[in-house]
Amino acid sequence: MLEFIEYPKCSTCKKAKNELDQLGFDYKDIHIVEETPSEDVILNWLETSGFELKQFFNTSGIKYRELGLKDKVGTFSNQEAAKLLASDGMLLKRPILVENGAVKQIGYRKAYGELGLK
Repeated sequence: MLEFIEYPKCSTCKKAKNELDQLGFDYKDIHIVEETPSEDVILNWLETSGFELKQFFNTSGIKYRELGLKDKVGTFSNQEAAKLLASDGMLLKRPILVENGAVKQIGYRKAYGELGLK
């Protein structure tokens, strides 16, 4: 099962979602603020996804700048990062595409059709 974790007002999320629809994928929408992934889920993603820790942060977001995270993110352990990311869904880069619990893509730079989704 695909999970599409998004902020519905985000134009990038809308484009990504449109592609999933055009490709005919079934997926579950998850509102990143209303249903922020738990610390345990995020920690699992950090430890198993192969993505760099910084890729999980919405580096262009207001909250990221307000907290002055630019120079701090590189010093976080996975546990510290997971706790912080779980505290506010707006800190997470979006959209996040998850297939069977595994992160397939963070953000939307590569077309979903190229990911080999099932």
